[in-house]
Amino acid sequence: MFAGLTFGQTSAELKKQRERLNREINLLNQSLKTTSSNKTLTLKQVNALNTQITLRERKISTISTEMRLIERQIQENTQEIKKLEDQLEKLKKDYASMIRFAFRNKNGYNKMMFIFASQDFNQAFKRIKYLQQFSESRKNQAKEIENTQKTIQHKISELAANKKEKTSLLQDQEKERNTLNTQKSEKSKVVSDFASQEKQYKQEITKKQQEASRLARAIQAAIKKEIEEEQRRAAEAARLVAEREAAKAKAEADRARAAGEPVKPVEKAAPTAAPRTASGVLSATPEAAKLSNEFMENRGKLPWPVGQGTITQGFGQHTYGKGVKMENNGLNIRTNSGASVRAVFDGEVRSVVQMMGAGYAVIIRHGKYFSVYSNLRSVSVSRGQKVTVKQAIGTAATDPDEGTTEVHFEIWEGSAPINPTPWLARF
Repeated sequence: MFAGLTFGQTSAELKKQRERLNREINLLNQSLKTTSSNKTLTLKQVNALNTQITLRERKISTISTEMRLIERQIQENTQEIKKLEDQLEKLKKDYASMIRFAFRNKNGYNKMMFIFASQDFNQAFKRIKYLQQFSESRKNQAKEIENTQKTIQHKISELAANKKEKTSLLQDQEKERNTLNTQKSEKSKVVSDFASQEKQYKQEITKKQQEASRLARAIQAAIKKEIEEEQRRAAEAARLVAEREAAKAKAEADRARAAGEPVKPVEKAAPTAAPRTASGVLSATPEAAKLSNEFMENRGKLPWPVGQGTITQGFGQHTYGKGVKMENNGLNIRTNSGASVRAVFDGEVRSVVQMMGAGYAVIIRHGKYFSVYSNLRSVSVSRGQKVTVKQAIGTAATDPDEGTTEVHFEIWEGSAPINPTPWLARF
C-alpha cells in the first residue's frame, strides 16, 4: 500500500518512511531468527519471508526516490552557487568603481567646494545628502559582498552534504540489493521445500481456515445479536409511541363526549419503514449514526492495534503452491512478544470470545462498524465496557512452538468484512 512514492514527498518524509521500513524489517529478522531453528517450515515463516522481500523492495524504491530528490537538490544548489558567484562578481565591480570615484574625490576641499558651489540652500542640502548617501551606499555594498560570500560558502557546504548523503544512500541501496538477492534465493529454496511439504501445508491451512471460520461465526453471531437488540429496541420505542398516541386520542375523545362535541375519528399514523440492511439497523439511532460517521471520517487515520508491527498477511485470498488457497478476512500483524493490543477507535465492547487454541477475541462496536482483535493471550475489558481510542484491551499471544507473536485484526461494516488496510494510518 506504500508503493506509490511521489516527488511531492519531502526528504524528511522519505527518511521517516525508510526508518519505518527498517523497523519492520528488523522485527521480521528477529522473528525469523527465532523460528530458524525449527526444521519444519510453517505458514507463518513463508508469510514472513514474502513480507520481508516486499519490505526490502519498498525500501530500495524509497532510497531511489530519496536519491532523485537529492540529485535535484544538488542541481539546484549548483545553479544557485553559479548565480551567486555571478552576483558577487558584479557587486565587486560596482564596489571597485565606487572606491575609484571616492579616491579621486577624497580631498575634503573638493567636497566643500562641491557644496559651496551650489546655487541656493536647497541645492547645497541635496548635495550634502548625496555625499552622505554615497558613503552609506559604500558601506552597504561592502556588507552585501560579505553576505553573498557567506551564502556561497553555506551553499557549498550544503552541496557537499548532499553529495555525501547521496554516496551513503548509494551504498545502502547496493547493500539492500545484495540482501534482496540473497532473500530471493532463500525464498526459492522455501518454495522448493514447500512443494515437498505440500500435504503438511494443506493440513496447516485447513486448521487455519477452521480457526478463521470459528472466528467469523463468532463475529457474525455477535453482530446478529446486535441487530436483533437494535430491532427489539426500535420495536419497543415504536410501541411506546403508539401507546402514547392512543392514550392521547382516547383522552381527547372522552373530553369531546363530555362536552357534547363530535368525536373525531382516530387517524392511524403510517408505520415508519424499518431499515432493511444490517448497516441501516445498526446506525438507526442518532447516537449510532454519529459514531458511524466519526469512524468513517477517520478512514486512513486509525491507529494500529499494536504500537509496532508489520503485516505478514493481508486481506483477501492468498495462494500457496498449486491450488492451496486461503481466505483472510483481515490482517495478520507480526509484533513484539507481550505487545499491548489497543482499540483503534472509541466504542463499546460487544463480545469477548475464548477461541479454541487461539486465545481470546474482542469485538468492539463503533456504530455500524465493528473492529475485531483476535489471538490475544489475555484481555483487560469486558462486554458492555466503553473504550477510547488507543486504550489497551489485552496482550498479544505468542506461538509456543514457533516463538512468534501475531495479532489478527478485522473491520466489519454491518455484517460484511472489509479491507482494514486503507483505514489504518501509516506507522
